[in-house]
Parts: sequence; C-alpha cells; structure tokens
Amino acid sequence: MKKNMGKADRLVRTLIALVLGILLINGTISGVLGTILAIVAIAFLVTSLVSWCPAYVPFGISTGGSETDTGA
Repeated sequence: MKKNMGKADRLVRTLIALVLGILLINGTISGVLGTILAIVAIAFLVTSLVSWCPAYVPFGISTGGSETDTGA
C-alpha cells in the first residue's frame, strides 16, 4: 500500500473529521444524516492516519509529492 496523501490533505481531513465529531456530539447533526457523516468522519480519520486514500487509486491521484516522501 503506497502512500498517496500529503500532509496538507491529511490535516484538512482531520480537521473536517473533528468538526463533524463535535457537531455529532453536540446533537447538531442527527438521524440518518448524522450516521452518514459519522461514517465519513471515521473514514477521514483512518485515511489520514495511514496516509492512503482508496478513492484516489482508480484515478491515479496523489497529493503526497515525491515518491520518496514518507509524509513523516
């Protein structure tokens, strides 16, 4: 599994996941929409942690810069 996410991409995804988490905990978002957004937030956090997004693979997208960049 080759990393395909850069630091900025990971930061943005983490911030979005945190905002969604806060909105869910506060009860601002609930119901079916809340469930869907909770799943999205979890997916954003997981992909940020592993620096790999499966949605980028079919399109050949990489925000990680050079191939030798480990993102660490």
